[in-house]
Amino acid sequence: MIKDNFEGAPILLKDFLNYLHTIRGKSINTIQVYFYDLRIFLRFIKVHKKIVPKSIEFNTIDISDVDEKLISTVNLSDLYAYMSFVSNNRSNSSYARARKVASLKSFFKYLTNKAKLIDKNPALELESPKIVKRLPRYLNIDESKQLLSSVDGQYSARDYAILTLFLNCGLRLSELVGINLNNIKNNTLTVIGKGDKERMIPLNAACIQAIDNYKKVRPVEGVKDKNALFLSERKQRISKSTVQYIVKKYITSAGLDPKRYSTHKLRHTAATLMYRYGQVDIRSLQELLGHESISTTEIYTHLDEQQLRNAVDSNPLSNFDPNKNIKQTNSKE
Repeated sequence: MIKDNFEGAPILLKDFLNYLHTIRGKSINTIQVYFYDLRIFLRFIKVHKKIVPKSIEFNTIDISDVDEKLISTVNLSDLYAYMSFVSNNRSNSSYARARKVASLKSFFKYLTNKAKLIDKNPALELESPKIVKRLPRYLNIDESKQLLSSVDGQYSARDYAILTLFLNCGLRLSELVGINLNNIKNNTLTVIGKGDKERMIPLNAACIQAIDNYKKVRPVEGVKDKNALFLSERKQRISKSTVQYIVKKYITSAGLDPKRYSTHKLRHTAATLMYRYGQVDIRSLQELLGHESISTTEIYTHLDEQQLRNAVDSNPLSNFDPNKNIKQTNSKE
């Protein structure tokens, strides 16, 4: 059984979360997101079904008493009312709503087909909101170099290594903070990605040099997590929030917009640069990034403005001028 980080969850929700972990192999982080989404849903249902007054503080609603009797009353209309609620009252984006739909579908499928607590699955016909695909933001080569050149201060070796790994390997934030010293062997980095899936990433010269330089100054005495590669000021494994702060700090120092760029945008940057300049094929890029689906990787194969301009300029009609041709014909006559 997974650690009980789901305070106040009813038994049927805890059983579902344990099913995701033990049978479906979902990571703790993924399960935590399912819990947050379904907690909001169960709180909404108690308000929507008038089990608690509308005036109650939403985030204080107790869901521990939710059982199959209440769940069996949920229908498709209730689910769409919930989607309207998270859109209008909680300002959820289409991405967030789509994730909530996925959580609901998985939850009710489990209750119907696995646990057999309800006879009919109300989420069977629930549609996911349309998501407009946007090109991912990323740093160009000059901006990337500008960011790396901005690193200074007491922890410059550590911070430079962090940025270098982000920009060269396309790591997720959770993957970077989870790196252990023994994950690096023979110039190859082993990381644990989504769903606890392990993958190997070859390290280039810049990464090897940056890690070696950091290891020379990395604390040894008094370290709480001796195997962690990146340590905080308190000599313990660096946290996600600290890495996010570091990245934002140097983005600002480099004269870039901290509102536009984040740790995940550095992942976009690495993927884009590898695909565009490294002539990496889409399958290899999928493997390096740890994507389960090739369709996820395809968002990194976008074309920039110059490539689009080159494509238009290469059209054989790009230099055709009818007036010029008429003048040439007349001059010959």
